[in-house]
Amino acid sequence: MYRKILMRMRMRMRMMNATRKVVVGWAKEYKRYLSTTTTNQILLSPPLVSVDLPEIWGSTSTLYHHHPSQSPVSHAKIINGKSIAEEITSRVASNVKRMKESIGKVPGLAVILVGQRRDSLTYVRNKIKACEEAGIKSVVAEFPDSCAEEDIMTSLSKFNEDPSVHGILVQLPLPELEYYLEFYKRTLYVLQMTCKSFLVQHLDEEKILNLVSLEKDVDGFHPINMGNLSMRGREPLFVPCTPKGCLELLLRSGVEIVGKKAVVIGRSNIVGLPIALLLQRHHATVTIVHACTKNPERITCEADIVVTAAGVPSLIRSSWLKPGAVVIDVGTCPVEVD
Repeated sequence: MYRKILMRMRMRMRMMNATRKVVVGWAKEYKRYLSTTTTNQILLSPPLVSVDLPEIWGSTSTLYHHHPSQSPVSHAKIINGKSIAEEITSRVASNVKRMKESIGKVPGLAVILVGQRRDSLTYVRNKIKACEEAGIKSVVAEFPDSCAEEDIMTSLSKFNEDPSVHGILVQLPLPELEYYLEFYKRTLYVLQMTCKSFLVQHLDEEKILNLVSLEKDVDGFHPINMGNLSMRGREPLFVPCTPKGCLELLLRSGVEIVGKKAVVIGRSNIVGLPIALLLQRHHATVTIVHACTKNPERITCEADIVVTAAGVPSLIRSSWLKPGAVVIDVGTCPVEVD
């Protein structure tokens, strides 16, 4: 009986050692892949399935050993997102040009814009500009804040059926309507009126996003795409663009992700959640900090990588960051300067 138990233990140890060798070998291949990427490849981030690893726990693993830098960082290095974006746009434009010369067609993007939010208008304007620079056809369907949900659904259905439209974006967040209620209070002599306002979400975001064709969901917000993003061994058709851009910035800047501590500040469906899933798929140890998190400064100051997407200006202070930390600030907040 003891002999059988001993044999099983030896067999298990052999399997674990063999698997560890595979894991370490994969890590080396992954680094070699990033360092030898061909110049005509548009993005560095590989398919997610190709970076999946078996879960192996043990103190003898050599994959996740942390080697601290020998000297402290004396100054901050800026990640130039603008130059990276221009390089990617240039390569996309070259591919679109070849596509047009080859088959006589170009990709088409349709955008649904509801309301007049300043940030949404800026985002949509930048998307249309990027399409023009890359030679991609674009069309914007604009609706007022008070539009009916059926109007948006009808427009989405048309884009789903239009063969010249290959991608559909619904600009989020969808607006809320402000309603007013009048309250009357009788005093001793007169009838006083007070007016209170409240916001109501009259558009069903889930219903609208679910209508977008899975094959045209270039924002990656469809439940199937988000589900595949979160599951090991699955590959989403599309990954949300802002988190994908954050990952691309890290890879192109030579930032090591495997085994590093990453903190994502904010948990929105648009940025926070998907970037946390992406970093996890690339084998970072991820913590999400949100409005209800206790001691967020203490958690964040231990991070090697910080992605902030809370939409709150001046939230992150220097005391929140350790020397050498890599910080990606996703949010854009208008700030009034005295």
